Amino acid sequence: MFQNSEIPAVGVADLDDELLAEAFVLDVREPDEWNRGHIEGATHIPLGQLQERVGEVPLDQKVLCVCAVGGRSSMATQFLASQGRDAVNFEGGMQAWEAASRPVSLD
Repeated sequence: MFQNSEIPAVGVADLDDELLAEAFVLDVREPDEWNRGHIEGATHIPLGQLQERVGEVPLDQKVLCVCAVGGRSSMATQFLASQGRDAVNFEGGMQAWEAASRPVSLD
C-alpha cells in the first residue's frame, strides 16, 4: 500500500526471529499507539521526534522501522537511510503483525 520500490521493506511473512533478534526495532508511532501494544524489545521514538533523537539509533545495526500500517515507518526509513543507517520499513506495520498472531508486548 505504501511501498516505494526505492525504500527497503520487509513484510510480516519474511520477518523471521533471526532478523528480529539482530535488528534494532524502532517503533515510530505515537505514545497512545505504543501503549496499546508493540513488538517486544522495540525502542519507541515517535516520528515527530526522530530528527532530534536520531543519535539514539545505532549506526552499526540494521534498523527495522515500524508504525501502524507502514506509512510513517516508510518516512522514518527514508530519513534514517539519509543519515547513514541501514534501515528497512516493516510493511503492514503493527496491523500486519497482529493479523499474523505475533506477540504484542504491553511493557
